[in-house]
Amino acid sequence: MTSRDIPATTPRPAPSSPAGRTLLIVEDDLAFARTLSRSFERRGYRVATASGLDDMLEQLKNLVPTHAVVDLKLKGDASGLACVQALHAHDPSLQIVVLTGFASIATAVEAIKLGARHYLAKPSNTDDIEAAFERSAGNVDVAPAARQSSIKTLEWERIHETLAATGFNISETARRLGMHRRTLARKLEKQQVPDE
Repeated sequence: MTSRDIPATTPRPAPSSPAGRTLLIVEDDLAFARTLSRSFERRGYRVATASGLDDMLEQLKNLVPTHAVVDLKLKGDASGLACVQALHAHDPSLQIVVLTGFASIATAVEAIKLGARHYLAKPSNTDDIEAAFERSAGNVDVAPAARQSSIKTLEWERIHETLAATGFNISETARRLGMHRRTLARKLEKQQVPDE
């Protein structure tokens, strides 16, 4: 993607006024996107939805969002990280929250580096997302985990880190991890969350 592919930003109303809050939801689960849309509309947001990167770029031609919610895992092998990158390039002040049922340290770090404000594990509700929009700084009072990660957690984080590095390409991830594609698919099915 080049800078020519990303529509230029236009001036937008101040996000502090309800009329100035425009939310773009990038989510391929249409039922979840509808539910989230209605909930944010009741809070005074103008809401638009997109099912993936191409749809999102098309929306940005006529929409100037102040906020965005992006699902990490989109249909097929598509990654929401590409959407985060494009949204941040479109407008660096855009408040982006990433939602995922496949939480890992690696993708959380990448999402923040690419321009997301926060990263939430599903299920997250409207209150969680709105609170994440408001958080602009880290919290030094968050306690470190009391116990060490289990072998299964470490394995899952390694798998997800490799998935993110390959753009969620299952075959290439299995090759890099030195495991059979079907073995990886079985592991992913065990971790899958219904929202995804």
